[in-house]
Amino acid sequence: MKHLFKILAIAFIGLFVMSCEKDEDQAVITETTKSNISADKTTLVLDKNNQDNVALNVTWNKSIFNLAVVSTQQLQFGVKGMNFVGATATDAINSPISFTNKQLNAMALSLGGSPNTVIEIEVRLKTLIGAAPFYSNVTTLKVTPYLLGPVYNYTDLYLIGDATAGAWDNVASNVKIYPLQKSSTAGVYSYTGYFAQGGFKMIGKPGEWTVQYGLGSSAGILSTAGSSGNIAVATAGYYKLTVNTTSLTYTFVPVTSPTTTYTSISMIGTASGDWSTDVDMQQSTFDPHVWVKKNVLLNSGEFKFRANHAWATSWGVAEEFFGIATTSGGNIPLTTSFHYDVYFNDITGGYSAIPYYP
Repeated sequence: MKHLFKILAIAFIGLFVMSCEKDEDQAVITETTKSNISADKTTLVLDKNNQDNVALNVTWNKSIFNLAVVSTQQLQFGVKGMNFVGATATDAINSPISFTNKQLNAMALSLGGSPNTVIEIEVRLKTLIGAAPFYSNVTTLKVTPYLLGPVYNYTDLYLIGDATAGAWDNVASNVKIYPLQKSSTAGVYSYTGYFAQGGFKMIGKPGEWTVQYGLGSSAGILSTAGSSGNIAVATAGYYKLTVNTTSLTYTFVPVTSPTTTYTSISMIGTASGDWSTDVDMQQSTFDPHVWVKKNVLLNSGEFKFRANHAWATSWGVAEEFFGIATTSGGNIPLTTSFHYDVYFNDITGGYSAIPYYP
């Protein structure tokens, strides 16, 4: 029996020695030349109007190892100072790698960037051999992303003055500055509604006077000068204003006061939620026939306006962004999910869905 124990002990020692010899014979992989990356620019203001254009090229060289190995590479993008925690990765197969404005914008926003604000992003090459990582130098990019919204190629005009709801308070936050109704003819606008005794002008954007239209040399003529006069309203009442910014002319005529006033008007449909839920609009305290919903998130889909949360009276038309909705019209389409300022006039059926940019 003692003999048997001696034989087993010798066998165990022999196996242990052989195992140690195999471990010593294993090759150690070392990185003899570190991988390297470079970018063709480090400051990028991304271009919303050319989203598919190349904005950045990143060139990289592979690591070199003391042995022939199979490796994979990724470019990592992370917020500066975060040590690549939460980084995004792109497979690096061939150098250089190109990134479009759209790709970089999505990446910057996904990393926590804000539109029109610089975010510093670190870039490095990660090489994997099995589970072992090797890293290149780090390059820092200063990226200014944009707010991606719908393609909206229209120019708006807004009413301002003591004859209007917004008075002369020309600040961007004034929710009572209402837009004129755009038409299919470029430069032609209209507005039908209540005007108080006083005066008014038209501006291109709330909070700015850069674009403005006022009284020119005589009634019916517009001037774009800062010294232009106010268009006078001698008697309070309902009027129709028609403006042509191409010919710099306007008409301003009284209309019959509306006889129906609604308790509520809402949006309903897949664009505002679903066909079972009303999204109420705010009734103007200046003119009860003007309805507003500011900075509302609308989905890609369709919607209509309806009165008193019922289908007895509803308005629609198959035109995106603006149009004259009718009680027999189709659904209003929206192709892009975004925040919009929505205006509806129950006298004319005119509506506007204007992309909201803070």
